[in-house]
Order: sequence, then C-alpha cells, then structure tokens
Amino acid sequence: MLEPTMFASAGRYYLIYELDLQNYSDSMMTLLSLEVMDVSRSPIRTIATLDAAQLNALLRPTGVNYLQYPSQPHVDANRALDAGRSALAFLCLAFDDTASVPRQLRHRAHLENTSTDGPVVTVHRAPLPVFAPLLEGSNWHPRNGPNLDTHHHMGYMVEGGMAQNGRRFAIDWRKSKDGKLLVEGDPRDVHAYPAYGERLFAVADGIVVVATDGYPDNVPKTAAGFEPAVPLNTYESILGNKLVLQLANGQFAQYAHMQAGSVRVKAGDRVRRGQWLGRVGNSGDSRSPHVHFQLASTPDFLASEGLPFVFDRFRMTVPGLDWSERAQEFPWGEDTMVDFGANRAQRKARSQ
Repeated sequence: MLEPTMFASAGRYYLIYELDLQNYSDSMMTLLSLEVMDVSRSPIRTIATLDAAQLNALLRPTGVNYLQYPSQPHVDANRALDAGRSALAFLCLAFDDTASVPRQLRHRAHLENTSTDGPVVTVHRAPLPVFAPLLEGSNWHPRNGPNLDTHHHMGYMVEGGMAQNGRRFAIDWRKSKDGKLLVEGDPRDVHAYPAYGERLFAVADGIVVVATDGYPDNVPKTAAGFEPAVPLNTYESILGNKLVLQLANGQFAQYAHMQAGSVRVKAGDRVRRGQWLGRVGNSGDSRSPHVHFQLASTPDFLASEGLPFVFDRFRMTVPGLDWSERAQEFPWGEDTMVDFGANRAQRKARSQ
C-alpha cells in the first residue's frame, strides 16, 4: 500500500491512506475503536480516535463488491472480522498547518478484550508534482476524487499479483453551464454536455508511452439505460481513447475517455507542459462526457499505485462561498467548482 502522503487542499493539509486489518486468529474479533497516534514527537500523542459509528463507515470488509458498497448500510457487522478475514480502513486526516502533520504514525486497534498496536508508518512529506491545468476555462467539477465511498478511492484490485489502487487520487472532470452538466438538448447527444469536445493539455513535460484512439463515443446514459458503443469486456475498452505520459520523476500522468479521433500525439512523442493533446470525450466506460485523470506509479491504470499531485494555480468555489485563488493545491469535493482560466502555454505560443 502507498504510505500516507501529505498534500494541500483549500488551505489545509491532508493524509489520505488505507490500513489493512487482518485477523490471523481462529476466532472472531470485533474492533471497538481505532486510535491514530503521532509517534514522531515526545511524548507520543493521540491525534484521532475513531469510534464504532465512524468505523462502521470507514471499514470495507474484503469480499464485498466495492462498486455497490456505498449504497449499503454502514453497520456494526463491518467491525466484526471472522477468523482469517480482513478489512480495509479508509482514513482521512486533516491538519491546519504543515508543522502539525506527523512524520510517523502508529495505529492502535481496541478490541473487546485487548488492544494491539500496528507498526510505525512513515509519512511522506516531499514536494509533490506541480502540474499545469489539464483543462481550460471555468465551471469544472472534480468529481469522484479521494472522498470516502467513491469508486475511485475504493478501487482496490489485484493486478500484477498485488492488491493496488491506481485510482486513489483519480478525478472525473465534468463541466457545467448555468449549474447544469446537461444543457438544453437531447440527453442522448454528447454535444448537449458542456464538457464534450473541450481541449485537454499536458500537465507537464513528458514522453508519450501510450496513445490509443479509435474507440467510438458512447451515447450518454439516460433513464432508459446505457449501452456502450463497444462491449466493455477488456481493460482497453473500459478506458477508451487514452494517453499516458511518462514524467521526468518517473511517474505517469494518465488520461482516459477521450473523444474519438481527437488524440493528437503518438507513443514516443515528447510533449511540453501545456501542449494540446486531444479532447474530452465519452469513450470506454463513460456514461456522460468527462475526462478521467490520474497520476500513477506505473503506465498501467490499474496495476499501479495512485499518487497525489497539485496544480500550479486555479480558482475554486463551493456553493455559498466566493471564488478564491488557490496555488499548489489538490482540488477535490463533489460540490467544488474550479476555474483554470486560459491555457497560458498556448497563449504564450500564439503571442510569439
């Protein structure tokens, strides 16, 4: 699993990570609470205690369909691990400043008759990749980010012989107009969605290692149902038209569900930060036009670990608040709206 990695968002600092809790005994164990301790200071201090009700919501027993789990109740049974069973605890810790972010953590599980400590976990605090916007303009919504109960954050899969989550920090970028993701028109027409056809840009200098085009755009999902343009029975068909850029730091920026025929680069090409790469589409496992973007440890969307990143600058708002200027932060939240402004690299190139 990925070690907890500090990132900034909306003026606070976060650690989002998972704990693998396994019962190696021959009898059931019930978790009553979970204590998170900062062991990098003396004396050791408890920074969070998760009670039974909170654990009911944070724990995901193995063997449960994670795509369906958000609609299921968060019940006491989640905390009862049968002999040989395991569960993942999805944790999110927030801090007001970098000084208060621990450098090392330890977790203490309180059971019915005893308590047990896990190993010391190091917190990753190195600077994160600072990206240029992958989109331009306003009214962009960073949906399905690392929130609890999103299919991205819960998207652990066994790939390459390991349980990994390449989508841990993935975002589905959708666009609205006048507060609507679907403008006036036929909901089965991709052109009725403000995101469709919007330009996509390179977030950093890199080398194209994967470039796939040719998958047709789907008819968007409506109340009548959803039938993809091609069967979604392979890894390739699920992602649709996609790009993977290898960055200088050895990480990989990944784009999926691009518009059919819009990919402007090929494998082996070198791209520059801010370069126009293609357009937002509705290919692959996409019910309405959007782009899936993530940063990962390998070129594979699934057989990798999802990594955090920040954008150089943008404006952000949530309902009821004014727009605010943000710098080197990660935008997330289902109600958040982002304004990336004009593509500065394109604007500079046109002026020369």
